[in-house]
Amino acid sequence: MLTSKTFVKKTKKGNVLKVVREHYLRDDVHCGVRDCSLCKDCPDGPSLDPSPLTHSTLCQYPHFLLPDTNICLHQIDFLEDPSVHNVILTQVVLQEVRNINPGIHRRLRDIVSNKARKFYVFSNEHHKEAYVERRENEGANDRNDRAIRACCQWYNIHLAKGLETTPPPRVILLTNDRENKRRASAAGIESYTVLEYVQSLTVSSHLLDRLATIADGEDSDKSSTRKKVYFPEHLALSVIQRGLKTGKYLQGAFRGSRENYLEGFVSIPSLEKWVLVQGLENMNRAVHDDVVAVELFPESSWTSPCGIIEADLTSNKEEEETDTAQLPAGKTSDPSLVQPTGKVVGIIKRNWRPYCGTLLPLQDMKGFRHTFVPAERRIPRIRIETRQGPNLLGKRIMVSIDAWSRLARFPSGHFVKELGPIGDRETENEVLLLEHDVPHLPFSPAVLKDLPQTPWVITDEEISKRLDLRHLSICSVDPPGCTDIDDALHYRELDNGNVEVGVHIADVSHFIRPKTALDEEASNRGTTVYLAEKRIDMVPELLSSNLCSLRSGEERLAFSVLWEMSPDDAHIVSTRFVKTVIESKESLTYAEAQMKIDDKSLRDDVTTSLRGLNSLAKILKGRRLEAGALTLASPEIRFEIDSETHDPIDLINKELKETNSLVEEFMLLANVSVAEAIYEAFPDCALLRRHPPPPTSNYDILLKAAKGKGFDLIVDSAKSLADSLEMARIPDNEYFNTLLRIMATRCMMQAVYFCSGSITYKEYHHYGLAAPIYTHFTSPIRRYSDIIVHRLLAVSIDSDVTYPLLLDKHHTQQLSNHLNHRHKMAQYAQRSSVSLHTHLFFKEKDKVEDGFVLLVRRNAIQVIIPAYGIEGSIFFDEHGQSALQYDESLLSLTVSGTKFCLFDKVVVRIAVEKKDLQTSKLALCLVSPVISGSNGVESLKAKKKKHK
Repeated sequence: MLTSKTFVKKTKKGNVLKVVREHYLRDDVHCGVRDCSLCKDCPDGPSLDPSPLTHSTLCQYPHFLLPDTNICLHQIDFLEDPSVHNVILTQVVLQEVRNINPGIHRRLRDIVSNKARKFYVFSNEHHKEAYVERRENEGANDRNDRAIRACCQWYNIHLAKGLETTPPPRVILLTNDRENKRRASAAGIESYTVLEYVQSLTVSSHLLDRLATIADGEDSDKSSTRKKVYFPEHLALSVIQRGLKTGKYLQGAFRGSRENYLEGFVSIPSLEKWVLVQGLENMNRAVHDDVVAVELFPESSWTSPCGIIEADLTSNKEEEETDTAQLPAGKTSDPSLVQPTGKVVGIIKRNWRPYCGTLLPLQDMKGFRHTFVPAERRIPRIRIETRQGPNLLGKRIMVSIDAWSRLARFPSGHFVKELGPIGDRETENEVLLLEHDVPHLPFSPAVLKDLPQTPWVITDEEISKRLDLRHLSICSVDPPGCTDIDDALHYRELDNGNVEVGVHIADVSHFIRPKTALDEEASNRGTTVYLAEKRIDMVPELLSSNLCSLRSGEERLAFSVLWEMSPDDAHIVSTRFVKTVIESKESLTYAEAQMKIDDKSLRDDVTTSLRGLNSLAKILKGRRLEAGALTLASPEIRFEIDSETHDPIDLINKELKETNSLVEEFMLLANVSVAEAIYEAFPDCALLRRHPPPPTSNYDILLKAAKGKGFDLIVDSAKSLADSLEMARIPDNEYFNTLLRIMATRCMMQAVYFCSGSITYKEYHHYGLAAPIYTHFTSPIRRYSDIIVHRLLAVSIDSDVTYPLLLDKHHTQQLSNHLNHRHKMAQYAQRSSVSLHTHLFFKEKDKVEDGFVLLVRRNAIQVIIPAYGIEGSIFFDEHGQSALQYDESLLSLTVSGTKFCLFDKVVVRIAVEKKDLQTSKLALCLVSPVISGSNGVESLKAKKKKHK
């Protein structure tokens, strides 16, 4: 049956355009119920079983649940519970959810893909009898609610005719909308709120915990009888929109402070510095990552961060303090430290997610109301009600926020699930993966179905399409234990006196084709995440460690960059991009490759190739540094992991060799060459990578720190910074220059992917590499960006066909934003993994090591310990203001007469401090210089006494 949808829309020029769209309705859409005689000939596979869902005092007969849109949006944790099944999701609901919250839409699709859950998507919008037309003057929401009720009515009539069971199963509408429920009852449809239904179940306690409590209004707080108003009222979105247009308000992302829960920042694209928000009242219930509207205070009221680190955010201290008395005035004599200051006046978009953490132990754990402490320090504590309190003590759990009323000091939420015991390595790994939004579930059957059949061999037909380079002395150089080898190199002399250098990259795009489940999964994951003891692959192991890995002695498909170079100055004569077949002759570690280069007795082809590559790499590196490329630093450590227990048993310092630089230089050169090629072919839709120059204010602390040691750094260009960093050396302190470079690294902006058509060519510049244009091409096994770049390059040389999304610049920019998020979260997850294993490593150890002051605050110093790459804070007592004297101009802290400045050497004790039954942390205690009355020394004395 053919019908039509007619609507009008306004064009950019102001004209009114009438649009008519054809809409097909069918009478063969499957209802999804097994053994339905009316649908038995339809092709759709049945998903629902007419057996009883569960025992309910309200519905004592077989039934299915049909939730409306709000139930799906707000009660997704309930729907994700494994005990909930036999659920009908209508097409109209899924479309609404996708438009409102794509994240929840993905979670619903994940549930549907699990056949054991028995969730069925009913295409009501294409069903002849279930479809409803929008009435004149009827709102879209009212029409959709009517469509949902029509589905319930149709199902109940259809199942009564199509099933021979007595009584036939019924469809129950779940809705928390009073009007929708009233109209459903008037139409003879059985409907309940989700709370009514769950309370009717004979086993419902765990489901009750998973229900979100949705407040009727902003000021409602059913869990509290207090009348005190803690926060100002949020402005309506209409008021905010008007204020944004006039400039009265500014829009930005709220960032909570890791150091002090009474401070936050709002990043405003139009401002060089972030807007500082101090005090809970001014933060006004904004949660980290929320999009907020902020109102700036007069410039005379602008101030600087308080500089106080909150030593312990999990202590069970008085929770109702909301004033800012704990914050210093924040006045500063240094104009460079002053930031725009303001207050949050409204929430534009909430970006709440499930949070991992623990319950605070209470005197009476038998009560229902508990306080949840998130693992992420920037998230406020959350009030929840759970009947499982005693069982959850000492466990990591997951909680979601439901609402935050003006009448409540903390947001209210609900329990989602238990993760495992605190301190257990697997549990803590799960926590850090969830907290950093790292997809880590096993690959689905649909994804694995797209993998090639094994045993796999390269066919003669495929070889005929490629350049055969199996005869060349190609080798790979990687870290020890690397199994996902995605790059290899070769060097050979040409008859004309020049040399040929080849970078060969695994041809992952040959196996991962567009629009497949494998491609969608790789795109969603975005990157491989390397944890201390394992990795979370972007693609299945068959590809990452086998068919795409350029292992020695194995024939592999590659995408190669071939340069003809002059050997004396590494000048590029010509560049060629070609799909190839290669066979690596050796898979070497950096140390093994270095030994070959250094051993003068070796004359084999691979060694000769490595020496030639090394000679050219030195020239390329010198040229890059001369152009202004930065050499920065960051504390890096690796653990030696026990093969059986997977516990860290030793620390390995990362030692850089010439071969590290050898590989890096040719990978950088390949990325630049490919960037130039794909930009030339696709100037509007090339996927590139840029590194924006940091604003001058980012360097304030670095400049002040260097000046304190007698060095004037010049930061007006990358070249100036690189040169002045190179000269800033202290003869008797070799680590000083490394400390400066670590601080310089933290001044940098994040490098990001972008679509070439979204910004001007001048903005393509990569600040850190001093490259006018750059992309990622060399690691397609572990980065999805490289796969897209491979596809673009293949199309540009006519080795592959294009597809619409590849050349859609809006899609490419959206993909770039997604990949930027995934890469940032992967970095955070990797750092958290190192912190976790550092904690495990020192669990039974107590070591004294040298450290250096990296940061000075009003009540603490932050110390870095080079031997272990550890950073931590040492706090001092604040009894009497005279005991601590903070000098912001010199960045120094005087404690009982002892002065601490940046880069000062200290001696600290590293140990795991057990705080209570639930928590322990890695603590640094000051050993030298000795400070009487400091927290650090008192802790140390207590520890020594305990050992005696």
